[in-house]
Amino acid sequence: MIVEETLVNELKQLETQAKAFEVLVNTYKERLYWHIRRIVLNHDDTDDVLQNTFIKVYKNIDNFNGESKLYSWMYRIATNEALTFLKKKLKKLRISDAELQDKMIDNLQADVYFEGDEIQLKLQKAVATLPEKQKLIFNMKYFEEMKYEEISDILDTTVGGLKASYHLAVKKVESFLKEY
Repeated sequence: MIVEETLVNELKQLETQAKAFEVLVNTYKERLYWHIRRIVLNHDDTDDVLQNTFIKVYKNIDNFNGESKLYSWMYRIATNEALTFLKKKLKKLRISDAELQDKMIDNLQADVYFEGDEIQLKLQKAVATLPEKQKLIFNMKYFEEMKYEEISDILDTTVGGLKASYHLAVKKVESFLKEY
């Protein structure tokens, strides 16, 4: 079990930085991968965003002041990187957000790394219809089983607001699944 404070200190010291960064990557890469994957839905895109996330963490570790947990700070970076990636993809493809979501769902069906069955695919389609913030909250709460307090740290939102957004997201997903 790594001690976060020690790891951060080692990341900030030139002589221990490389080894500490290796520990950081090995500790958090899988959780961050799945968080990003639920946003961008594609394995190769997820790998790119994950790499960019770790590069940003590495370059900005000196700016980390410990006000939140290291994990929360990294999640925020990963979330922002994933959303920025999708916005760039929208611009590049010159399509609407809804068209991109449809395209991503279609690609998910063909993705060799997607292990879900028909029910999982329907759930992903339902989640894809949610507004961006509700989608993030739903993914973190439902799939990653994070506590509202953790999500609050990452998204910088009140717990009450998160509960309301999650409740709305669940209702929309249920409604979508009943119609589908």
